[in-house]
Amino acid sequence: MALFGALFLALLAGAHAEFPGCKIRVTSKALELVKQEGLRFLEQELETITIPDLRGKEGHFYYNISEKVYDFLSTFITSGMRFLLNQQICPVLYHVGTVLLNALLDTVPVRSSVDELVGIDYSLMKDPVASTSNLDMDFRGAFFPLTERNWSLPNRAVEPQLQEEERMVYVAFSEFFFDSAMESYFRAGALQLSLVGDKVPHDLDMLLRATYFGSIVLLSPAVIDSPLKLELRVLAPPRCTIKPSGTTISVTASVTIALVPPDKPEVQLSSMTMDARLSAKMALRGKALRTQLDLRRFRIYSNHSALESLALIPLQAPLKTMLQIGVMPMLNERTWRGVQIPLPEGINFVREVVTNHAGFLTIGADLHFAKGLREVIEKNRPADVGVSTAPPPSTAAV
Repeated sequence: MALFGALFLALLAGAHAEFPGCKIRVTSKALELVKQEGLRFLEQELETITIPDLRGKEGHFYYNISEKVYDFLSTFITSGMRFLLNQQICPVLYHVGTVLLNALLDTVPVRSSVDELVGIDYSLMKDPVASTSNLDMDFRGAFFPLTERNWSLPNRAVEPQLQEEERMVYVAFSEFFFDSAMESYFRAGALQLSLVGDKVPHDLDMLLRATYFGSIVLLSPAVIDSPLKLELRVLAPPRCTIKPSGTTISVTASVTIALVPPDKPEVQLSSMTMDARLSAKMALRGKALRTQLDLRRFRIYSNHSALESLALIPLQAPLKTMLQIGVMPMLNERTWRGVQIPLPEGINFVREVVTNHAGFLTIGADLHFAKGLREVIEKNRPADVGVSTAPPPSTAAV
């Protein structure tokens, strides 16, 4: 009976286990690059180390050895002198390496703001998994509204998979990653747009007034010539679908057309529903995941009757044009700014390749050190921490 109870609890825990929204694989090629950069850093640090001259007497033997002749005499000096060298050099190397590693990791963003509305959580979901050729890391990869920092979208997407090893780094994003972003902006009230008066394109203004002339002509003269208002409001969080053929985003919004007389309540002329499908192309630039959106499918229909839906057909093309010209550039200006990927300061992605899969996409790229490790460490080092030539005592050999 106890066995069945334990099995049930294990299955229950597995059912509630959350998949990562973002995965990163660092291959051996990247580790070799970081190793070489680290060696250059250590060489620079060793140039700053001053080892005092060794002077002394051993029986009838007097010695006075300067730093410049250590290498020449290394095969002749006694074990006691090698011990003195280890006292000076090995602790410094250990200390420098520790400072280097901590300073580099401290630059990786974990939970930070994306803009004034939303933030992103890149916390590690479990310990990194290291193999002979890769280092794999699972990140939560979830956005959240800054006004609701404890809010969390349940992750029901498939788990992203990483199989490739040809590039230095691979990053995988599931549909959940993008869904949490769109739901966060929705909850923050950002997915709405209101155009009034001169903000409505002139040709569209004339077409809307002609379409609803029968309703407008029945209004009082003080209202007939009032500014026109066109309001778009997303009704539910948009959803992302990733397939091998591409990435699409589905949006359903309300479209309200009204007249806005000065100092009087607005007069609604029509309310309709808009279904749109956007294509999305992802790219990595520097350390930012950027998105380019394009309006592919668009239709409007009435909330009231099929007959009114037929009457809206002439508005289909001009409204789509208005979205392409007036709305899509604003969306792309924001999405092309991108969101930062959890990568240490001073390292950027180059030569990226995007591959779509069922439910997730992967981006393979190589790495480029935009800054030297010394510059990264100096920028992020606390005021009371330095690479000292006087580390804690140690007797470890090189």
